[in-house]
Amino acid sequence: MLSLSRSIGRRCLSRFGQSALHRSCSSTAVVDQEPPKILITGGLGQLGRGLASRLRARYGRSSVILTDILKPTAAVVKDGPYRFADILDFKLLQEMIVNERITWMFHFSALLSAVGEQNTALALRVNIEGLHNVMELAKQYDLRLFVPSTIGAFGPTSPRNPTPDLTVQKPSTIYGVSKVHAELMGEYYHRKFGLDFRCLRLPGVISADTAPGGGTTDYAVHIFHEAIRNRAYKCYLREDTRLPMIYIDDCLRAMVEVMECDPRLLKQRVYNLQAISFTPAELAKEIRRHMSNFQITYEPDFRQQIADTWPQVLDDSRARADWGWKHLVDTPDLVELMLQYLSHHYEFNAGRVAN
Repeated sequence: MLSLSRSIGRRCLSRFGQSALHRSCSSTAVVDQEPPKILITGGLGQLGRGLASRLRARYGRSSVILTDILKPTAAVVKDGPYRFADILDFKLLQEMIVNERITWMFHFSALLSAVGEQNTALALRVNIEGLHNVMELAKQYDLRLFVPSTIGAFGPTSPRNPTPDLTVQKPSTIYGVSKVHAELMGEYYHRKFGLDFRCLRLPGVISADTAPGGGTTDYAVHIFHEAIRNRAYKCYLREDTRLPMIYIDDCLRAMVEVMECDPRLLKQRVYNLQAISFTPAELAKEIRRHMSNFQITYEPDFRQQIADTWPQVLDDSRARADWGWKHLVDTPDLVELMLQYLSHHYEFNAGRVAN
């Protein structure tokens, strides 16, 4: 294990410097003259802590408030301000926005695709009622609002390779339906009330330092943990299931860039975001370049039906043209970075147990 992490680490450091996290390639992003005061909902999910860290580095530790309904770890509290906030509690959110003088909001609270299918009623409340609360408050207090959308906002009648920004959207999951609703509501509030609404349709997000949130693309995170621990993985999708993916650092950078962007450059409110696309078999092949004995088997479950309705490749040419989006991490880079991080992680934990 140690030799694996060291060899991967040398290659990663030579290719990316200290970390891909700190790189930014957009020349069109514009930082406001007065630093924003930022609220992040659903902050203890896959995206929140990393985004808060990036924004705090740019605007100051106290400028970003992370919120969720979960009890924070000591590390979360140490990193910066954390508050309890239930997005279904309109008055609580309103008080926080007023008292903290919030100007930007990132709204991440949602039940994802696989989890949402198992609890439709809760998904409706969190994903739609919660969105309405956030959007109404953003309108009332003139906030700049970011709401992520998803490849799940498309459906079986959408073109899959590539999937354009503007096309038929008839998703097959409650998560997808709620995200189409969010896109349309954001565009409506922008036209009707002038709300500064910004939205990116995200591919599957791959990260090593946060747990997957119950999405159909989560196999592309689980596979690395199982590769390190067991040299084997049982995949719940078919080997030829191609889906768009993005490394967490690219994803976080894109969200910051589109929020900082001069609004005059944004020709639409919702953009596709593409980085890489691969199948489970292709990902396993890349992992074997570092672990020749890695084995993968396939036992598709209900998530296969969801994946079969989703895009294989997103057409993000408008994002690249309008605000200079460009991904940095390709599939070989992704595999190196994930194996490097997780091999160190499991070595460290094994050392703690041994001691």
